[in-house]
Amino acid sequence: MPAAFVVSPRDVVGEPVRHSAAPQGGPPVDVPGWAPPVPEGVRSRRARHPALAPFAGYLDDDVTDIFVNGEAGLFVDRGAGALAESTWSAGESDVRDLAVTLIAQGGRHIDDSSPCVDVRLDDGTRVHAVLPPVSVGGTVLSIRIPRLEHPSVERLAQTGMFDASAAAWLRKIVGDRRNILITGAAGAGKTTLLAALLAEAAHTERIVTVEDVAELRVDHPHHVRLEARQANLEGAGAIDLARLVREALRMRPDRLVVGECRGAEVRELLSALNTGHDGGAGTLHANGLDDVAARLEALGALAGLDDHALARQVVSAFDVVLHVARDRDGARRFVAAGRPVRDASGRLSIEELSWRR
Repeated sequence: MPAAFVVSPRDVVGEPVRHSAAPQGGPPVDVPGWAPPVPEGVRSRRARHPALAPFAGYLDDDVTDIFVNGEAGLFVDRGAGALAESTWSAGESDVRDLAVTLIAQGGRHIDDSSPCVDVRLDDGTRVHAVLPPVSVGGTVLSIRIPRLEHPSVERLAQTGMFDASAAAWLRKIVGDRRNILITGAAGAGKTTLLAALLAEAAHTERIVTVEDVAELRVDHPHHVRLEARQANLEGAGAIDLARLVREALRMRPDRLVVGECRGAEVRELLSALNTGHDGGAGTLHANGLDDVAARLEALGALAGLDDHALARQVVSAFDVVLHVARDRDGARRFVAAGRPVRDASGRLSIEELSWRR
């Protein structure tokens, strides 16, 4: 591991996690707040969470993801795919300690009874960790680095996600309070686009977002964030997304948003959007517009909805489907739009729309 570091986990009783391998020429072990020196050529202009200090030498402003595969090493994605970093060195115990520290910083715990955990750090960084023996080759860390603290439609247009015509159309559908479903593969920019669109909402509107791990960082003065909670060490206290959607409906939201539909909570979201809650939104993993119907049918089955009932609910609930994709060069693009319709058999289909003027 590049350096020693100390982090006091939030809301965790006991001594802070300490790593023993001090860097050559570095300060003594257990110096709080110390981060490894940034090598020449690393161009980071953003403050990073202290728990990411072991990665400071690799966190330039182009980094989107960091992966640690046990003792196999560190891989960094700067938009062109994950590349190995030959200067990184860490043993399995070091990586496991780092995973425990990072997860604790997100307010959750990871151990042999809960070996797979996903958290968000205070700066928006998302950390997913898996412990052995679930991860056969050792402790695995997958860290998503937010590139924009508060995305906006203007800034996304500047980065090339869409052109001026698309930006104007996106602003219009938000202003018209259309219910929006954003789809795409993992890392394609669904959450980023959603945050940018929500920032366009009128400041008099109350936005309530529900997420498994709270990633949405919306530049809006009235944004209420709800985050699911895992069970405690005794197996009690879990609060899932379906429960949070029901709680959100009692908070008089002007816009109800589910960060990612992945299970039975789709039923609560569809019910909410079908009972006068316009201007809502959600995201869904899908490889293309053609795959959206099948993905929603699978989620509907988990919620006890048959294909025809789901189709009626989705067509009534969502006005627009926006699809984003990640190019080979790592750039995120808004590539297609559609609207839900029922086909001749009564099942769900997505009809492509044109936003070009």
